[in-house]
Amino acid sequence: MSDAAPAADQTARLQTRRLRLRRDGLGSRIGVALLLSLLCAAALIALAGHNPLEAFLAIVQGAVGSQHQIGASLNRTTPYLLSGAGVALCFRAGIINIGAEGQIAVGGAGAAAAALALAGAPSLVAIPLALVGGALAGSLWAGLAAAIHLGRGVHEVLVTLLLNFIALLLVQQLLAGPLGQPGAGFLQSSLMPRSAWLSHLAGFDVHAGILIAVVAAAALSFVLWWTRFGFALRVSGSSRLAAAYAGFSLARLTWGAMLTAGALAGLAGGIEVLGMHRRLIEGFSLGFGFKAVTVALLGAMEPLAVVPAALFVGLLESGSLAMQRQIGVPTALITVIEGLTMLFVLAATAARR
Repeated sequence: MSDAAPAADQTARLQTRRLRLRRDGLGSRIGVALLLSLLCAAALIALAGHNPLEAFLAIVQGAVGSQHQIGASLNRTTPYLLSGAGVALCFRAGIINIGAEGQIAVGGAGAAAAALALAGAPSLVAIPLALVGGALAGSLWAGLAAAIHLGRGVHEVLVTLLLNFIALLLVQQLLAGPLGQPGAGFLQSSLMPRSAWLSHLAGFDVHAGILIAVVAAAALSFVLWWTRFGFALRVSGSSRLAAAYAGFSLARLTWGAMLTAGALAGLAGGIEVLGMHRRLIEGFSLGFGFKAVTVALLGAMEPLAVVPAALFVGLLESGSLAMQRQIGVPTALITVIEGLTMLFVLAATAARR
């Protein structure tokens, strides 16, 4: 056993060095994939009888044409970045987590409940505790999926997917009951106390959540590439048999990845509630979690690469309304661009491997 430990450490160093070398050139491949997707989108716009250059210019102007639009784009990017980084971590570990949608919804409910319970507390207390409440709620919901998967042997895709619908119904019932605002006419909570609102940058109208998201992605990248836990996740993602043979506990890795991803998704829900709506609203999370899968794949399952991927999706969606309003191209084209980009990125990643 004494000889096996140094050999394992040397193997770990060699594997890490090899994986870093594989990342070389990844940015150029993703850039080519993005260019190809835009060329295909331009062809579709031309076939529909519109000028592609005018359409793309309208997207750019709608996304970054003013300080307010830049802020709106960054706010749109934040939930994609946080939940996409968590999904990327799971994918890197070979765990297919499709449950970010429900984890965001439950996280928003957790943050709203904490913020309402902390009415009267100063901002330095209310905001961190509300965000922690959102992260804990999302982590617990992801932990439920991990428990069912590990305890009953149900595939994680099925568990995480079905728990999304249960989470949405749970939030609906909370808004119809203890968290709901009486007489509102539709399902929403009362307005959060002002002390729990996330601060906004003057002029840009962007909340502090984008900074939290970038720091979280950087920390996740450090964990993935510079810690034993991250190495174990990468080995598990490459071969679960090899990870088990090396002595890594697959159950612990699954718990770790799922709880981390759930906490990030729950944090995204909390930031969306406290920074954007300032109240819990039914359906506020619709589409965020499923789009997180797209962002994770666009980022080639690299936490830091998820940052530009989430920004790309956020800018596209923020500028899509301007494109439809000015040029007449439907916003559904943005979904086509995202899908084409994902396909080309996956093809580039497969070719690299």
